[in-house]
Amino acid sequence: MGTEGSPRDPLLLSIKEDPNGFAYINKTSSLLKSTKWVLKSAMWLIFISWVSFLFLVPSDSVKQLYTKLVKATSGTLFGTTGSIFLIYSGPVLVIAFLAIIYLGIYGENEVQEKKTKHASFRLWTFPIIIDGPFGVVTAAELIGILLFAVYLIWAIIAYTFQNISLLPLFEITDAGKRNLILLELTGLRLGFIGLICMAFLFLPVARGSILLRLIDIPFEHAARYHVWLGHLTMILFTLHGLFFVIPWAIDGRLIKELTAWQNVGVANLPGVISLVAGLFIIAAAGIFLFMLDRFLRFFQSRKTVDILSAKCLPSGTVELVISKPEGLQYNALSWVFLQVRELSWLQWHPFSVSSSPLDGKHHIAVLIKVLGDWTEKLRGHISSVPEEEQGETDDLLHSNFTLKASIEGPYGHESPYHLTYENLILVAGGIGISPFVAIMSDILNRIRDSKPCLPRNVLIVWAVKKSDELPLLHSLDMNSLCPYFYNTLNLEIQTYVTRESEPPLEEGKVAEYVSSSVYPTPSHGGMSSLVGTGSIIWSGAYVVVSTLGFIVLLAMLDIFYINPYKISYWWYKGLLFIICMCASIILFGGFVIGLWHLWDKKTSVEKNKNTEDEKKIGGLQYYESNADKNSSQGDFVNSIKYGQRPDFKEIFGSMAERWGNVDIGVMVCGPTALQTSIAKECRSKNFGRISGEPIFHFNSHSFDL
Repeated sequence: MGTEGSPRDPLLLSIKEDPNGFAYINKTSSLLKSTKWVLKSAMWLIFISWVSFLFLVPSDSVKQLYTKLVKATSGTLFGTTGSIFLIYSGPVLVIAFLAIIYLGIYGENEVQEKKTKHASFRLWTFPIIIDGPFGVVTAAELIGILLFAVYLIWAIIAYTFQNISLLPLFEITDAGKRNLILLELTGLRLGFIGLICMAFLFLPVARGSILLRLIDIPFEHAARYHVWLGHLTMILFTLHGLFFVIPWAIDGRLIKELTAWQNVGVANLPGVISLVAGLFIIAAAGIFLFMLDRFLRFFQSRKTVDILSAKCLPSGTVELVISKPEGLQYNALSWVFLQVRELSWLQWHPFSVSSSPLDGKHHIAVLIKVLGDWTEKLRGHISSVPEEEQGETDDLLHSNFTLKASIEGPYGHESPYHLTYENLILVAGGIGISPFVAIMSDILNRIRDSKPCLPRNVLIVWAVKKSDELPLLHSLDMNSLCPYFYNTLNLEIQTYVTRESEPPLEEGKVAEYVSSSVYPTPSHGGMSSLVGTGSIIWSGAYVVVSTLGFIVLLAMLDIFYINPYKISYWWYKGLLFIICMCASIILFGGFVIGLWHLWDKKTSVEKNKNTEDEKKIGGLQYYESNADKNSSQGDFVNSIKYGQRPDFKEIFGSMAERWGNVDIGVMVCGPTALQTSIAKECRSKNFGRISGEPIFHFNSHSFDL
């Protein structure tokens, strides 16, 4: 979330406050609404038309139309390759261009303008399948799975009838050989179906993708769609190969077919080359966007980041405070990839952000649970700092302690959906409390500053194994962040210590941080602003310029090489296509990245001139006020139960009676078993809902990459 006046603020909006202190966003202008409606309609029309075409390609009528279209455009500068690229990949790139404009004028997603009178179901937050092979599947995801299944069944049936109709053309009377030919034709069709799946395969794995930002699906959620499609594609390609190899082996021509080399058509020996070339021409858009994202992430991750503070908790958790530039935007649902070069130059690990963007302009914080070798080394590295070297004001170069980190991100949801529910249930297991610390800090800061914020009733249910984990949440000094917040926010915290039957310390007292180290600020600055979820203007320019450069390179290749020398080898043209794609990203995209870096450097210098004092103090202010002292318990319900596990059926039932016919946003972060339990309870309550009861909206903030 950005501060007021940030580049991601929506245009033509104003924030007002009602007499009761509830902040809301004034309606946008009719012109802006119309523009957004036109862009959204255009993107939906293009997407539906593209998907419909892919769905109907197996039919004779669409196949004939496709053939006519390719022939009609084959005489152009780009030839048949250009026609195939335009049909299969053009729509995705056009949607990406429109998404850049849409996100540019939309800015930061608006908080709901008014409270809804009644609860309503939402496909993305309604869990349907819980214990299946896909994990927790919502209604929207189930619709997508069913549509893919329908396409597979339809395509296989349609292609089977076409294959049978082609058999008389071979003029073979022997039934055995006819079956072998039918098997080969089926393998050919399965390969094409696999290519259609490949058109979608790379779209979910670009971490800063414009398309993912458009539909507000974060990478950690979309990654599993890539896994699903990957398994399906591998099955199809495996069957594709078997349906060819088996007839060749039976017919005694296996070696001959495998070693054959053809310049036109499909070659078996250079099959990998031909396959890769085909994938890039049918699935070029998704692969191109993924390569753009990866190239940008490479430059972002090269920069070394300042560690402002590092702390070790008795629960085996490490807390890092990382310097960031003022202009880098994120929200409380974000997460980052972290690399510490003193530990490993190769390992990158994802961690949820544990600080609100409103906590300070120049820092971002993460909580890291010590669970493996890498995290154990990190804790040992921090704990090994001599006390006389902690908090020194000299440069790190004069200290024996060094801790250099590189960051990719922040990534995550485009919109802060935790602000769109008036009623929230936050369920965490262990270190899963980390994003909820950021969420609570965000809510309290917004209430204090009269910023748009719907949550008014919040229940936190937190299960931990031992009481030494309690400082993770209790270190958040709510009264300090927002005095008298309880006049506006009804907050209840239920903590369950599952492996202790009674408090190990005095009643009401929780363990404090055992190791706290504040390090001097090095001179090389904070996180890089070169990130796909950052400035939409620069991100958009990067995508558009790279794409136009790709088209220019293809045109030059056709004009000066392919057409004059009459290059017709399929595999060779495919390689040239791939080379042009890579070159456009490096040359044209690299040029934009260079300008982006210079612009970011210039603006950072200007901001530092005006806010140097604030940076020195504000960078550590959050941790002096929050992390280094216990929370005064405040005026809210806060219970700690020992030797118990939360009874979610009773908890959800109690909230349903208390809150009535409303939408309740349920957010869970923790182990898979916890997510499954919460999803089951949400589904049970929603399916058994009667009039006047709430609807529970399931949202998972956990990920396994």
